[in-house]
Amino acid sequence: MTTPDYDTDFYAWTQAQAAAIRAKDLAHLDIEHLAEEIESLGIADEHAITRQLQRLLQHLLKWQYQPTHRGRSWRRSIDQARDAIADRITRSPSLQGFPAQCLVLAYRRARRDARTDTGFPLATFPEACPWTVAQVLDEDFWPEA
Repeated sequence: MTTPDYDTDFYAWTQAQAAAIRAKDLAHLDIEHLAEEIESLGIADEHAITRQLQRLLQHLLKWQYQPTHRGRSWRRSIDQARDAIADRITRSPSLQGFPAQCLVLAYRRARRDARTDTGFPLATFPEACPWTVAQVLDEDFWPEA
């Protein structure tokens, strides 16, 4: 059995590696690249949580600072971001504390995005996140102006 090269045909490599794993064919496993790919799956979950938290915070800022623009689409976006974060954590409970770890980064980006979306000066929005992670993730939490 010839193992496709990781660097020249990634798809073929993935299929060959899956087949080798199922066949317990250790001789044809590319252990180093498999370890990298498995590790990257976990990192992808972290990135997904960070991105959803950023989106959530952006919309919460807009919700608070543009009360006249509140609508169903913002509510839906906030709900969907909360759901996406909860789904990732449900599938990987060890990520429970990750939103707190990435809050500062996600808020900094959300603040910038809220500035762009609203046209308000960046100074309009607090420099530090005004809410706790528990509030942000709580489906009943809606900041008021």
